[in-house]
Amino acid sequence: MKKPVIAIDGYSSTGKSSISKIIAEKLGIIHLDTGALYRGVTWFALQNCTGDDGSIDLNSLFSSFHEIELEFKNADGELILFLNHIDISKAIRTNEVSDNVSFVAKQKEVRDFLLQSQRSLAEKGGIIMDGRDIGTVVLPNADYKFFLTASIDERTRRRYQELITLGIETDEQQVKKNLVERDRIDSEREIAPLKQAEDAIVIDNTDLNKKETIEEILSHIEKI
Repeated sequence: MKKPVIAIDGYSSTGKSSISKIIAEKLGIIHLDTGALYRGVTWFALQNCTGDDGSIDLNSLFSSFHEIELEFKNADGELILFLNHIDISKAIRTNEVSDNVSFVAKQKEVRDFLLQSQRSLAEKGGIIMDGRDIGTVVLPNADYKFFLTASIDERTRRRYQELITLGIETDEQQVKKNLVERDRIDSEREIAPLKQAEDAIVIDNTDLNKKETIEEILSHIEKI
């Protein structure tokens, strides 16, 4: 029997990736953090495709796609992102990448570059993929679709704690400002904007911890 394909979309810092990872373990399927792929392309652009003012030169990035090899490798049950055989899993979580990833991710050329690789990974089933347009664009025929949301203050608190845990110094108000701006860019972009799929189950986890959110998602999967 083919294992399910699960799409989880939602706002930044609603726990999509960490929740998807645990659900994958419980169901014996693969978890793919699509946001990490966009962060990987952004990190590459910041290292190799910037102008004199330090901003990303999109034309330079687009012409460099052939130099980008993104690959997830399994390390003790966790998928680690490698760019051209270099572990960039921590580098892609910096504020600099966070400040630029929405700008990069809204480019049609970037989305087309990553789209087919994401769909190919899901063809055999047994995968949970999280992002912003998984249920609407990447995997519109997914067996299960969920959309996670939470208040901006709670998401700010979670993101700030994540950065501190990673050893990245930051200001909580700057984190909030970054999240608000990412929400705006992700929701208003012309190509594959962040939005809830019509057949997605919405879960507001402002007042739910990670364990409770996971239980809520699994309850729907078990019912269907």
